[in-house]
Amino acid sequence: MSTKILKALILGAPASGKGTISSRIVKRYPMVHVSSGDKLRDHIEKQTKLGMEVKKYLNEGKLVPDEVMIKFMITELKNVTNKSWLLDGFPRTIGQANALWKVQPVDVVLNLVVPFEVIIDRVKNRWVHLPSGRVYNIGFNTPKVEGLDDITGEDLVQRPDDKPEAVRHRLEIYESTTRPVIDFYKKKGILSKFEGRTSDEIWPKVVNFLDPLFENDIKS
Repeated sequence: MSTKILKALILGAPASGKGTISSRIVKRYPMVHVSSGDKLRDHIEKQTKLGMEVKKYLNEGKLVPDEVMIKFMITELKNVTNKSWLLDGFPRTIGQANALWKVQPVDVVLNLVVPFEVIIDRVKNRWVHLPSGRVYNIGFNTPKVEGLDDITGEDLVQRPDDKPEAVRHRLEIYESTTRPVIDFYKKKGILSKFEGRTSDEIWPKVVNFLDPLFENDIKS
């Protein structure tokens, strides 16, 4: 049993495959996946004080302020004791990156780079079963019956923000807000870039990078 604790961060544009790569990482390595989105959704569902505050910003179409996200995520990370972790969805701004570095400096940053045209093409084929959150991709994870959920047979819908023009807008926002974060970690000398068109293309590169860091602690 290794005592090496690795603090890792995964970056990537919306729909670049961060969720897929993160789930593969925690299956292969002894790491805890800390997703800011999952944590916030959990708080909203449980109607905690933080959850209600976050919901107010989201309902108004605003970003959750840096000071709220910083306090929240640093508390969440302090709850992960004596374990390696993989942080996903935070930091998203240079202010968040600076605040995190002061209390929890990360060891490695994995930056997934997928061409924007590939992402737009991928997302426009994405259909969702809203009650469960199950996601289908035409040509990759196609529903058994077109337009219907495999389990319930209910209608699938396309989210308005999955339409090409909305996706392009989100990618442009990501590019402008996250570029300083990428530069911040590049200057620290801990940023590694993983390029590809699909998660299956990117995954072997991630394995080649992480395997030596965990040595005998690889689970599968």
